[in-house]
Amino acid sequence: MHNAIFHYGMYPMHKKPIKSPPRNDNKGRFVEGIINVTPKGVGYVEVPDTEEDIEIESQFLNTALHKDSVRVLLHPFIQGERQRGEVTEILVRNKMEYVGVLEKNSGFFFLVPQDQRMYVDIIIPLADSGGAEAGQKVLSAITKWDDPKKNPEGRVIKIIGKPGDHNVEMQAIVLDRGLRPDFPVNVLEEAQKIKQNEEAVVAEGFAARRDIRNITTFTIDPVDAKDFDDAISVRDLPNGELEIGVHIADVSHYVIPGTDLDTEAARRGNSIYLVDRTIPMLPEVLSNDLCSLNPNEDKLTFSAIFTFPKSTLTDGKHPKITSQWFGKTVINSNKRFTYEEAQGILDAKSGIFYDELLTLNTLAKKLRKEREERGALAFEHEEVRFELDQDGKPVRVYKKILQDTNKLVEEFMLLANKKVAHYVHELGKKENKLFVYRVHDEPDQERIQNLIEFLNKLGYNVKIGKHQRISSKELGDILKMTEGEAEKDMIQTAAIRSMAKAIYSTKNIGHYGLAFEHYTHFTSPIRRYADLMVHRLLEIYLAGKHATQEELHRYAGLSSYTNQMEQLAADAERASIKYKQVEYMTERVGMVFDGVISGVTEWGVYVEEKETKSEGMVRMRDLGNDFYVFDKKHYQIVGERTKKRYRLGDTVRVKVKRANMDQRQIDYEFV
Repeated sequence: MHNAIFHYGMYPMHKKPIKSPPRNDNKGRFVEGIINVTPKGVGYVEVPDTEEDIEIESQFLNTALHKDSVRVLLHPFIQGERQRGEVTEILVRNKMEYVGVLEKNSGFFFLVPQDQRMYVDIIIPLADSGGAEAGQKVLSAITKWDDPKKNPEGRVIKIIGKPGDHNVEMQAIVLDRGLRPDFPVNVLEEAQKIKQNEEAVVAEGFAARRDIRNITTFTIDPVDAKDFDDAISVRDLPNGELEIGVHIADVSHYVIPGTDLDTEAARRGNSIYLVDRTIPMLPEVLSNDLCSLNPNEDKLTFSAIFTFPKSTLTDGKHPKITSQWFGKTVINSNKRFTYEEAQGILDAKSGIFYDELLTLNTLAKKLRKEREERGALAFEHEEVRFELDQDGKPVRVYKKILQDTNKLVEEFMLLANKKVAHYVHELGKKENKLFVYRVHDEPDQERIQNLIEFLNKLGYNVKIGKHQRISSKELGDILKMTEGEAEKDMIQTAAIRSMAKAIYSTKNIGHYGLAFEHYTHFTSPIRRYADLMVHRLLEIYLAGKHATQEELHRYAGLSSYTNQMEQLAADAERASIKYKQVEYMTERVGMVFDGVISGVTEWGVYVEEKETKSEGMVRMRDLGNDFYVFDKKHYQIVGERTKKRYRLGDTVRVKVKRANMDQRQIDYEFV
């Protein structure tokens, strides 16, 4: 349970109250920023242009919650210690709805939040319980919290169900992040109306489109995919050139700005992929039907079409694009491939559309090689999949295997995204064109410098000036130096940790990780609102028109909001995976596994099991009779007596000590 702040005489005491903050007459300066609250109820405020976050002890939070925008009074600075302060005003609340389990006291309920960063329980008067019962998992909203010496009051919005039930827990993960699995009725009705008028809507879209239904076209997607938003065409041209088309569902034809459908899509920001379900950005009548590039159906698309010399397939040169075209099209996909099916045809060297697949695969490999030579970082990201029984219980966890067909599709999507962004940039040389870019900033230089110093201590000869910017190509070359070495995984993990997050922005700074000067997201408008914005802007520019000042502000705001929704969706996806990994390990307590050290902290060592990628912790107290010292700079802990080292990236053997479903935690111990 969390800390509670019960007001004496208001409710019976359930937990010890937090002491009231002492009077502070300090007239020091105020700062504003975003507060991050730890599960222990301590806050850290991010303030621009400061080296270290400001620490807010629990008694000085004054009702501030995780990710609130707050105003902070700085306490007198003590030399050698972290700057501390106290929250004096909540500027913007980030979250007021919480999922949790109801418990009953005499005369009222209290909700124990599922979110570990919510450090107090929420009082739910019986009249506001919505018919919920003790022991149920519910979604609640805080209705009042203006006194830090009292607990917040709230009401039940939705009864989710019995804790531990698969569907209940998946819903809880989504709802606790402010996301909603169900569409409003008006949005569903609007989508259904478009479906009912499908023939007229599609016929209207045929006008002024390039008809390429006679060109060999197919989709390649995961076996369980239901929304197909990209297809690839390939053909030989009479002049001896090769034409490759990347065709993307024209969602913008159906989803019109200002409609309820568009408002809801913008609010969601993107589709969410949990272990067993998709929560789509658009109603399924659009995402899985009207917009989806299903085989043997005429579909409206927005295309990027490129031509290459046929010699590109056989010469040793980088692929050279001889022409490109962007515009609205209509296609009819000949085949819906799964990745595995297409890979089987390539491996067998025969089968339907083998020649086309071989052409695409050959060209994709050359495009990939060119990217890497230009400095694109090639981090192989492993994903896990779950085999669930009828009750949603994981019976098997396995890694998704990336094959040539996965990389084939990736390369042509990257090509289309890059070329669309570059096209708009070139248009805007005389006047700055509004656009939504996918940008990726340079890595944290201090972390990179620490990594380089560490590499040199390991015997590598890496020479980068202390304040010199390191390019992605230089970083890639450093990583290549570790190929085949025992510390390769550790170095790659450390490099990934130094990376910034890719985001959407109307200001282009390039994409560091891909080594692209111009990059956007054009290829997935069924599941990403940013791509829909890109389609609309590109259509404006292809027609020779201009974006308005109003649109400039709107798209800048939408880009920032979409970044937030992308983070929430990614967090929900990770949480669903973590929940199932912990559930899987509850049946395997006492079993021994191979793992890799994925994190090192002052309180213990994180280990990721190799096959299921289930991450857990070996706590310092479980490390035997030695005293271990945390060496942050070198990503390791070292035993004072034995000099035993545990480093980031080391391969280890661990035994499952416990798996806690409520806390979503796995504890390991070294064997």
